[in-house]
Amino acid sequence: MLKLNNLLHLNAAARKAAYDNTSAVANSAAQLADFEVRSAALAQHAKGHLDVAYGPQARQKFDFFAAASGAATLLFIHGGYWQMRHKNTFRFVADGALQNGVNAALIGYTLAPQASLTQIVQEVLQGIAAVRAHALQHGAADRVLLCGWSAGGHLTALGLHAPGVVAGLGISGIYDLGPIRHNALNEALQLSETEVQQLSPLRLPRVHKPFITAYGTAELEQLQRQSQAFAQYRQGLPHDVLLPLEGADHFSILNALAQPDGALLHALLAHR
Repeated sequence: MLKLNNLLHLNAAARKAAYDNTSAVANSAAQLADFEVRSAALAQHAKGHLDVAYGPQARQKFDFFAAASGAATLLFIHGGYWQMRHKNTFRFVADGALQNGVNAALIGYTLAPQASLTQIVQEVLQGIAAVRAHALQHGAADRVLLCGWSAGGHLTALGLHAPGVVAGLGISGIYDLGPIRHNALNEALQLSETEVQQLSPLRLPRVHKPFITAYGTAELEQLQRQSQAFAQYRQGLPHDVLLPLEGADHFSILNALAQPDGALLHALLAHR
């Protein structure tokens, strides 16, 4: 099995750089600004419910965009290493699903250090259940297509077992927390060894539902290795797919979910 390096042989700066996607992508700020513009436009014209509370915390909210009665629901979990970003930035990813007649939703969650990763995972599971219930109340099928990007890919893998979830898509995800515990990202997370063991999908029993593991070939080596290792760990499970996107970086890869003919979107819609 492909092993992930804990990076302890590197100095602190090199360990940080190994997972620093924002610095690694020269135009990351411009891409994020574009995401904001596209998300604002979608929120204005798409039929849906914004910022529905599923818990008492400020970020415990979800969006639901309706496409068709009886359709499945694509549910997206944003990334940002569990300590950055906001669901509203990523509303644009719903566009492709809606154009394909699939409902779409996004969930937010409390960020570290205000919440531990254990608490974040529990919030996300609550959010998945709330979106499922909301979708059913509004005529959707009981079929959630769960997907997430970066830290959201990690949360997607941990949410795959949730009732109503029929398939998952992890985009540039983190599947072993061991290396994260040994770099600057852990300053906010303060991961315990128990959390590394119990919240790393690579260290947990495999969930027997279809999972698509996707990454961009222009991403940092450690991000690519995380996806490759997880796909290898799940090797042999029916309907699983390892999907490298040629030339995609950590941010541009999301266009393959947002576009109506995107490769990531259609790999997931195969399970609707």
